[in-house]
Amino acid sequence: MYFLVLGLGLLLLKYNELGPVADWAWWVVLAPFGLAVLWWAWADWSGLTKARVAARQEQRRMKRIARAQAATGQPPQAPLPPSAPRR
Repeated sequence: MYFLVLGLGLLLLKYNELGPVADWAWWVVLAPFGLAVLWWAWADWSGLTKARVAARQEQRRMKRIARAQAATGQPPQAPLPPSAPRR
């Protein structure tokens, strides 16, 4: 995301011919977009994206369980480890 914001900022500066960016070569201005593509490819290949999604889903699941327990008046229980069978 940071590469995209940087790329858009540089692109706007280059297009409007503002500041020192107006004199830079186009490949330098467009490089952050290429870096963003490389980052996303690496994140997908390494499993980072899936790990973050799984962590978010687990966090939502735990919040949902805690809300349900609070709504029924049950005391909060320790969460089951991911490898333990669920009832």
